[in-house]
Amino acid sequence: MRPVASVRLPEMSGRKLEGRRGAENGSKRRSGRVPPLMDRFLSSAVNRIDAKGRVSVPAHFRTVLQKRGYQDLYALRTLDTPSMDVGGPDLLDRYETRIAAEDPLTGAADDISFFCHGDGTFLKLDQDGRITMTDFIREHTGIGPEVAFLGRGNFFQIWEPERLRAHGAEVRSRLLRLRQSAARARQAGESE
Repeated sequence: MRPVASVRLPEMSGRKLEGRRGAENGSKRRSGRVPPLMDRFLSSAVNRIDAKGRVSVPAHFRTVLQKRGYQDLYALRTLDTPSMDVGGPDLLDRYETRIAAEDPLTGAADDISFFCHGDGTFLKLDQDGRITMTDFIREHTGIGPEVAFLGRGNFFQIWEPERLRAHGAEVRSRLLRLRQSAARARQAGESE
């Protein structure tokens, strides 16, 4: 019996992002790097707001923020859900890059600017890893005494916990229908 050789997997950090299509057709690579797994916002948590209106950001999220060097956070009202997208300067940069790419005469640049600048705010992470739940945030999300944090990879969201639970049930239902529809289509293709 031969011993099994150990295989070292390549490190993901430091790798440039490249979409499948980009690799196949030689198109330009996207700028940016693939963050190591632990440098992403994953999972969810619910934390209570204190008497001064502050809430502790979950420990894992604080670790990611620290690794990325973020003290100031950018929060943006989402268009289609009662939640806020929260991230570092890269979240705002993503929208500003889109604004710069738009034709200034069409009005789309103004609309995107209204959305990302007028519906956004900065949040300061204090020394204890807390952020303040302002009226601006509470009005859009319906947040009361607790905040739900939801990891979204390169950013996270804050929600009112019951609204997040309801949204999660809707998302799972849509995905289940999509899976079932794909399975039916495969079966129909195999029976022909």
